[in-house]
Amino acid sequence: MSARAVPAPLAQLPNALTVARLLLIPVFVALMLSAEGGHSWAAGIVFGIAGVTDQIDGYLARRWRVESAFGKVADPLADRLMIDAAVILLFAADHMPWAGLVVILGRDIALMLGYKFAAPQGYDLQVNIVGKAATWLLYLGIGFLLVTDRDTRWPYWIFWAGLVLAVIAGVQYAVAAWKATRA
Repeated sequence: MSARAVPAPLAQLPNALTVARLLLIPVFVALMLSAEGGHSWAAGIVFGIAGVTDQIDGYLARRWRVESAFGKVADPLADRLMIDAAVILLFAADHMPWAGLVVILGRDIALMLGYKFAAPQGYDLQVNIVGKAATWLLYLGIGFLLVTDRDTRWPYWIFWAGLVLAVIAGVQYAVAAWKATRA
């Protein structure tokens, strides 16, 4: 890896944003638990901030050439935990279909178990454009679900598009890991 493009203190910003995103998860959960029917502008704003910082921290880490082993694990973990918490809480509020809950949680568990198996064998997960697009659409769709009433249908289209891309990305990651560990 080439030398970083920013001074050392600034180089910590991407990881600091990831840690902040992790710290927002309990805030988000508390706001959702105090909301009625899974509808909360405050929780939606916190969720939106998490989605925006996800894009910023990854962009800065790559642009400034300060990608780290911590960031490569913590960044996707923060995304998965925030999205999983949102899906679980929306499901509990009867604002998320069971299929969305099962697919999101199943995919995330499969990815974590797969990474635990593949990483010790030298596999380095590289996020692809399909995975990034899936995360963007999931953040967007879930964010809109958080701030709309149960009867509002259009956010589900965004969510389902993100979910389809998330499954495709999961399959792509699994195939790439399988090939890398067999080589």
